[in-house]
Amino acid sequence: MLDKEKIDRINVLSNWSRSRKLTEEEKEEQITLRKEYIASFRKSLAYQLESIKIVD
Repeated sequence: MLDKEKIDRINVLSNWSRSRKLTEEEKEEQITLRKEYIASFRKSLAYQLESIKIVD
């Protein structure tokens, strides 16, 4: 998973986007961080699914 600082930054940018318009730099940062978060989540989920063992 992403470190706490990056997740906090995603949340800050999200809150800012609700209260004001983000600058172009902030938008790019938000997109980059979200992509990184989604990639990390997918990797973690894939690992969990691969480790599941079905017992009949």
